[in-house]
Parts: sequence; C-alpha cells; structure tokens
Amino acid sequence: MSGTRGTMAVDWEERIDVKRMREERKERALERMRDAGLGSMLLVDDPNIRYVTGLAMTGGSGADHYSLLLEDGAVVHWDTADHASNERYNCPWLNDIRYACPGLGNVPRASGSDSARSFLLDKMAQTVVDALEEYGLSNEPMGLDTGNGGLVSAFESKGVDVRTDDCTAVMEDARKTKTRDEIECLRQVAAICEAGFQTIVNEAEVGKRESEVWGDAVRELWRHGAMVQGGYLTSGPNTWPKHQANTTDRSIRPGDLVYADFYNVGYLGYRSCYYRTFSMGEPTREQEEAYETARENLYAVLEEIEPGKTTAEIARAFPDMAGEHADWYGADEHWQLTTNHWAHGLGLQLYEVPLVWRGLSPDHPIEIEEGMTMAVETQEPAGRQGVRVEEMVVVRSDGVELLSQWPVEEITVIDY
Repeated sequence: MSGTRGTMAVDWEERIDVKRMREERKERALERMRDAGLGSMLLVDDPNIRYVTGLAMTGGSGADHYSLLLEDGAVVHWDTADHASNERYNCPWLNDIRYACPGLGNVPRASGSDSARSFLLDKMAQTVVDALEEYGLSNEPMGLDTGNGGLVSAFESKGVDVRTDDCTAVMEDARKTKTRDEIECLRQVAAICEAGFQTIVNEAEVGKRESEVWGDAVRELWRHGAMVQGGYLTSGPNTWPKHQANTTDRSIRPGDLVYADFYNVGYLGYRSCYYRTFSMGEPTREQEEAYETARENLYAVLEEIEPGKTTAEIARAFPDMAGEHADWYGADEHWQLTTNHWAHGLGLQLYEVPLVWRGLSPDHPIEIEEGMTMAVETQEPAGRQGVRVEEMVVVRSDGVELLSQWPVEEITVIDY
C-alpha cells in the first residue's frame, strides 16, 4: 500500500491495518527482548506502552499506568480504575488488565509526604512482583524503561534483577525502523498537516493575530481526527530568531513572512514535524534568496540519506558554522545551536532514532537503516525576518521517499 487513504474504516480497500500494526510492533519488541536475555520488560514510558499494547497513551511517561511484556508474549497492564474498566471492555486483545498503584507522577508528587511516596513506590513494585510470580518469571531478569532510582530500589529490595540499559536498547532497536502500517500513519498525519497549511492560506489576513490563524488551523487538524499536542505559527520579526513564546497575539502585517510548524500532531499516535513558510504578498528578493538557501540546504541533506550511510557522513551536508550564522548567535560550537539544522526520527514520539546533527553526530555516529522515518529541517534569516522549511521522509533502499507533499519550491504567497 502506498499513497494516502482516508481516515475512516472501510471494507472496500486496504487501509492502515491497526490489528496487524499492533501485532507486528509487539513481535518486534518481544523478539529483541528475548535476544537481550530478558524474561520480561516493565514499560512505564507512554510511547513504549502504546507500541506494545496499542493503548492510546499520549504523554511522555506513565504516571499511573504501566505494562509488563512477558517472554511468552502475554501482556499484563495496570491502569487507573476508570481506564482499566474501559480497557477491559474495549481492548479484547489484552486479557490481563489490573488496577495500578501510581508510584510515579502526579499522585506521589501531590501527596506532600515522604512516607506516602515510599508506600506508593513499594506498592507499585509489589503489583509487578506478584505478576512475575504468577507467570513464573520472578527469577528472570526484568527490563525497565525508566531509570527512576526509587522504583529501581523498590524492585531490588524485592529481589528483582532489574535491567534499565538493556530495556532502553531493546525498545530503541524495535522502534527505530517502521512497519508498513506505521509509515502509512506518518503519511496520513502529513496529509492532515497539509489541510492545516491550506487553512492558513485561506484564513491569514492582514490585521489578524497569529493566535487567531493558528486557532483556525488547529480546528482543521482536529476535524481530520488528529491529536494536537504541539505546533505554532509565527510572523514578521518573530520569525528570526524563532519567538520563545511561539504563537503570540501579534497582528500580521503586509510584507510579513509567516511560518508554521505542525509538530507533535498525532494520527494513531504517530507524530508529525512539518514546517512551511508563507508570505503576506509577494516576497522580497532578500526573502526569496533566504528561502532558496534554506531549501537547497535541506535537499543537500536529503540527497545524502540512504541505508548504510552514517549520521556523521550525512551531518556534513548541513551548514557549517558560517552557514548556521553562528556569529549572530555568538555561538562557538554546533552543540549550542540545537534545533536549527538537524534531522530527527519520527514515530510515536517527536524525537526518535536517528538524530543527524553537527552538534553530536560527527563524534557519535550510528548507521542509517531502511525503514527509518525522520523530519529534516533548515532555516535562514532574511533581514529581520526568517524562513524555515522541513520535510518528513522514510528511508528506502535507494534514498528517501517524501511523506510530506506541500509545495516546497518557493514561498507560498498569501494574497491580501
């Protein structure tokens, strides 16, 4: 399957097969867990929980829910009372759902009591120990995807052989390349973002505030079934450097550059990162030249991405310190220029393996693999304003395939 389909379920064509996606993801994690010599893995990080269970966890780490993947492929999941009750009814592929004890996150933090925090951590660990004993795995090493010292100590006090580094490596390896359905989820979220870009073209007017236009765009994303957990729109002098408050109440004016970043927009959990630049009226020659530079820099990197290349080799295609305008920032090294020119993996999180960046990759390279998905982004100043551009791609055997399709050859002009 290739090419974007609709977001609804139908019986007359093949679309994203969510059952297949769940099963293939869990099998990847299970295979790598066994290879690592682990008898089980306790997953607390939300994207890892979703990867293995299919449950729509949307945060960064599971404050009051956690899942245990066992070597025979069974899963024990713990959740809050209401969520667990709903999951028992709605998720028939999970047959062991229990009530969680929130040893991490909001509840212990809000308790205001050291003894309460110790009680909750101990009780959380005990729920898992009980399950390990029930399934005959209490003597096998257990992976844990969080390095929380209190939780690790609670398990160790109960005789559990906890392996945090092994679990992190297992889940990174499972998730770094994507299945066909995962790739289609990313293609679909790119298409949803393009509906947002079109809304910006339709709704942006001189005198309208950034926040109003952004609100129009977000409404369109929600209409298409997206989960919106990030993104912004900025204009005029707020475009260089990128405004620290992101979307503001600034009124858009004639001659403004406007760019939007649809990042952390999710479809079935898979996250976007997708910049495009617009101009209110015809751009100036300075603005056109800046955009041409940013686009050429971006595509120079895309030309280098292929299986077998290292992130160090690819990073050399990004601008050097002069191209980064390091003097303007007063920066001496690339690591000081985070988020300006880089490529980062996309999946159930905004930043996944791989990361291609001059601030890191030259000394810490990894190899690019077919099936990796990523966002590649560049920027360039145009006087007191600036442009940004970004593509979402999947690595194929002969290079990259673009998942993003909004026109990129020139700045999108908004007439007024």
